[in-house]
Amino acid sequence: MGSAPQIAVVPAPRADAPRSPARAPRPSSIALKVTMAVTGTVFALFVLVHMIGNLKAYTGAEHFDPYAHWLRTLFEPLLPYEGMLWILRTVLLLCLLAHVGASIVLVVRARRARGRFRRTGMGWRRLPATLMPYTGLVLLVFIVVHILDLTTGTAPVAPENFEPATPETAHAYHNLVESLSRWPMALFYIVVMVLLGLHLVHGLLTAANDFGVTGHRVRRYWALAGAVIAGAVAVGNISIPVAVLTGVVS
Repeated sequence: MGSAPQIAVVPAPRADAPRSPARAPRPSSIALKVTMAVTGTVFALFVLVHMIGNLKAYTGAEHFDPYAHWLRTLFEPLLPYEGMLWILRTVLLLCLLAHVGASIVLVVRARRARGRFRRTGMGWRRLPATLMPYTGLVLLVFIVVHILDLTTGTAPVAPENFEPATPETAHAYHNLVESLSRWPMALFYIVVMVLLGLHLVHGLLTAANDFGVTGHRVRRYWALAGAVIAGAVAVGNISIPVAVLTGVVS
């Protein structure tokens, strides 16, 4: 008779046996947060400078239109017409893609880590952070509307008598007044600027954490600077549609 088949016995792993470490997700959450902080700071500086330029509307078409034309002819003849504008647009577009992409990944990871249960007892202190994805989505829609309204003059977003810029001159003042003379568009701009201010306040404060800013005094000054920038951008931009509707700018 043949011998009975032998069954190999595999010992069970010991409870204290080392386990292979889980592979960390790529890119890391730290890298994503730093990406959002860097691109968010770029946007904050851009909207601040953009707001300062917009305030030239108070000086009339004789100053606002040459300013808009100067932006298109900057560094000519080294760069072609609108060359510098397209460089800035490309940089901002890349920053926007990186900012939105990092935000989506971080939100998805946070929801997976949280599971089915939400943290409670945070109250209004958690509200700015909770609203960030929603205010960001509104701002994304606003960027599209703003471009169609005052850059490309695309109907039905832009006013009917939109005048495109030419290599010789710009009609930015005319287009601005015609657009914001429509109270639904003016109201939309005002609401979005309020949301932009809220987004900037919390975003710049979060950037301090992502940049590793330490020290109570430094963080307090950082928060104050963020609040000043956010307030200045919101109030400055809101004043323009209000001025158009009230006839101060016409």
